[in-house]
Amino acid sequence: MARPVRRRRVCSEPEYDSFVPRGVKKTENVFLTVDEFEAVRLIDLEKRTHGQCAVQMGVSRTTVTEIYERARSKIADCIINGKALCISGGSYKLCDGSGGKCCGKPCGRTDSNRKEVSIMKIAVAYENGSVFQHFGHTEQFKIYGIDCGKITETQVVDTNGSGHGALAGMLSSIGVDTLVCGGIGAGAQMALAEAGIQLYGGVSGSADEAVNALLAGRLAFDPDVRCDHHGEGHHHGNGDYCGKDKHGCKGNGGRCQ
Repeated sequence: MARPVRRRRVCSEPEYDSFVPRGVKKTENVFLTVDEFEAVRLIDLEKRTHGQCAVQMGVSRTTVTEIYERARSKIADCIINGKALCISGGSYKLCDGSGGKCCGKPCGRTDSNRKEVSIMKIAVAYENGSVFQHFGHTEQFKIYGIDCGKITETQVVDTNGSGHGALAGMLSSIGVDTLVCGGIGAGAQMALAEAGIQLYGGVSGSADEAVNALLAGRLAFDPDVRCDHHGEGHHHGNGDYCGKDKHGCKGNGGRCQ
């Protein structure tokens, strides 16, 4: 079973959550997660080393380097190609000011603004109550609001025909930090990782049961699931079904072999 992504510690959420090029009426959005924002803030503004940043954020130095390089690539894409930068989502918690310090300085934050983020959003690729088996062709997501490990609200949202590349941005824009799905391609997996969205792929069956199992720490999923080809939908001899389109999903739990 894949290890869940550790929540990265950040000092505070950004005061500004979007930047748009002047004079551009319509442009593509690039989504920077809050933990990516924090890495850039600490390294480029506070002039911290990657090692110091790692200690502050509560992750390894290698992880900090990956986060930082991903963030710099997104920022460069916006500056050079005139895209809008949106800061949202990611796997993070707000610094609790432990030991009287925050980001290496005396902590002047109040209890109200250093509360750890405990609310999360889980999205499930969704069709007729079940986990849809082809992420890139899902027409709906069921969104679950989670607080303190319990489902507090649900809603079904349409993808409006968004393809593989746009779905990760769509999920990030509505604050989703965890995705449950069936088959999913390598490109979509990369887009989700860049958006800071934790993936539980290769899941089949009831969407509600899958989320409850995830919250209970007993969700059966395939960390190596991948989906390579598209075509006609089909059944297998064991009764498993791959969704609307035939595709070479490798793994277990109802995917193509």
